[in-house]
Amino acid sequence: MSLLQICQWLNDTNLATAIRESDYVFPIIETVHVLAITLLAGTVAIVDLRLLGVIFKRERVSQVAGQILPLTWAGFAAMFLSGALLFLAEAAKSYANPAFRFKMLLLVVAGLNPLIFHSTIYRNVASWDEAPVAPWRARLTAILSLTLWSGIIVAGRAIAYY
Repeated sequence: MSLLQICQWLNDTNLATAIRESDYVFPIIETVHVLAITLLAGTVAIVDLRLLGVIFKRERVSQVAGQILPLTWAGFAAMFLSGALLFLAEAAKSYANPAFRFKMLLLVVAGLNPLIFHSTIYRNVASWDEAPVAPWRARLTAILSLTLWSGIIVAGRAIAYY
């Protein structure tokens, strides 16, 4: 079974049809998705801006990250669930949409970025935790993160226009 066939099958499920054809359900899910990505990207931006030394310079990086992380995970969970429902409702249409494909690619890279960061650079946070500006590799990660999440948001908006 090809990916296109899987997308068509998902698109034809009763749940997908109910979401797509409802006057209220799709817009509500879309609103939750936008609010969730706002929470996720906003909390990620706070940590990234701390790494860049733009905000909270007197706060330890680990303290800022520790306080923000639960909100980031909540945003991620809501974004993932609502995004899955939106995809389900328009799976066949999304399959051929270049903006959707680009957004998915950016999401994969955006997911790898903190994984690599936390398994490498962040392991030595104790040595630079209180510095007003993080080491260059941490700053590079923050710039990449801000760029990726901006791209994800732009690509997400572009989905509607393809």
